[in-house]
This record gives sequence, C-alpha cells and structure tokens, in this order.
Amino acid sequence: MVPVLSAVQSRPTRSYTAEGRAAREAVTQELLGRRAGSMNETERRELLGQVIELNIEIARGIASRFRGRGAESDDLEQVAYLGLVKAAQHYRLDVGTPFIGFAIPTIRGEVKRYFRDCAWTVRIPRRLQELQGLIRARLPLLEQLLGRDATPAEIAEALGRDLADVEQALAARGCFNVLSLDRPYQDDDCLALSDLVAAEAYNSLDQLEAVDMLRPVLKDLGPRERRVLELRFVEGWTQTEIGKDIGVSQMQVSRVLSRILRDLRDQLGT
Repeated sequence: MVPVLSAVQSRPTRSYTAEGRAAREAVTQELLGRRAGSMNETERRELLGQVIELNIEIARGIASRFRGRGAESDDLEQVAYLGLVKAAQHYRLDVGTPFIGFAIPTIRGEVKRYFRDCAWTVRIPRRLQELQGLIRARLPLLEQLLGRDATPAEIAEALGRDLADVEQALAARGCFNVLSLDRPYQDDDCLALSDLVAAEAYNSLDQLEAVDMLRPVLKDLGPRERRVLELRFVEGWTQTEIGKDIGVSQMQVSRVLSRILRDLRDQLGT
C-alpha cells in the first residue's frame, strides 16, 4: 500500500467547463506564485496543500483511467496524488506552461512507474513484460485472420519475435494482472497506453515545443476533424462515444483518427 498523503483533502474542486478550468488555473498560478515568494516554511506547506486540493480531481481522473487493470483503486489514487504533489513542488512559473500541462504528464509518469515496478505478483524480465503486452494487443486480430486460436509459432512469426521468448511470455501469463502499457488504451482504440503517458516525468519544455509545432498544422483541419481530436485527446472519449456524437461508426472514427494523425505526422515531418 502507498501511504496516504495527509496534505490531500477529500473534497475536490470540480471544473467541468472551460471557464471553470481557466479559473482553477488562475488560482493555481496565484497560489504557486505566493509559495515561490514566501520564506515561511509553514506558509509554503499550507499553500502547497491548497494547490493539491484545488487540482486533486486531475489526479483522480488519471487514476480512474487505470482502474480494473489489477491494481487497487486506493493505491492508484495515492500514486496519482503523489504525482500531483511532485508536480506542485517542481512546477516552474517562469517556463510559461500551464500547471495542468505539467501536472498531467507528471502524474501519468508516476502511475506508469508504479505499474512497472510494483504491480507484478511475480517478477519476470522486462522484455517478457513488454512482449506480453504486445501479444495481448495483436492476438485478437491474428486469431480473427486465422479463424482459430493461434499457436505460439504463429504468434512469434506475426510479431517477428523468437519462438522461445513468445513461449516464455505465454507461460508467464497470470503473473501480472494489470494490462500492459503496450495494449490498446480502450478496447476499441488504436492507441496504446504508453502513447498517453509521459516517458519522463518532467517534460514540460518538450510538451511546450510540441504544442508550438502542432498549432499551425491544426488550423488547417476542418471542424469535424478538430472535434474528433478534442473529444479523443482532451476529453478522453472512446471511439465508440465519438462515433455516437458525430453520427458515424466506431470503425469510421478509427479511420478518421488514423488519417488525421498520419497527415499531421507528414506535415510535421515536412
């Protein structure tokens, strides 16, 4: 169990609208500014606690996305709270990145490390952990193409991996109850969990650079494409939910997303 953080209060401040999120960000910036300018350690701790309470729903929201994957919900929330505390402690006002833009990858990075380091019942090599996730993500499509259960040899051939490694990964199933970070984020999703979490905890400068690169190319997208991107990557909707919103099937949403991401990569590469 992760120790409960006494600085985190139970009552969150909820922000369901853009105006509410902007107001929360403004108050957060004010509190962090006061903390940065204070020399009184007691006051600094109190201000840090207020920042955590104000933004705790962010941590809870991230923790909720990883529920049902083998880890206790309470543990996930405590790990997410720890990530929020680290974000508040290490956030730099002079960088210019919104606090939420720094906090989200920091919290996700903390949860990602927890899954990798603490959620295994029996420790197996990292390469087999990753291979299990790859098998889990690709096996349904392979078996659909074959029309039957795939053999270890067929799995190894489809993945381009050694048969011995595949057999070891299959034999180790059950050691880890949590779905791998290499599996799809949602059952109907084309993205892996690892695509949505930060590789490094404190990458606000990289994120700011990515936003600057994306802004001009996003302007060329039509209203529907921007709507799909917003619902998927800002609101966190599944492809099925997005399809219902814009009146198309989940498969069509998947194709639209794939095309948009491919076009954005091509434009950024150019």
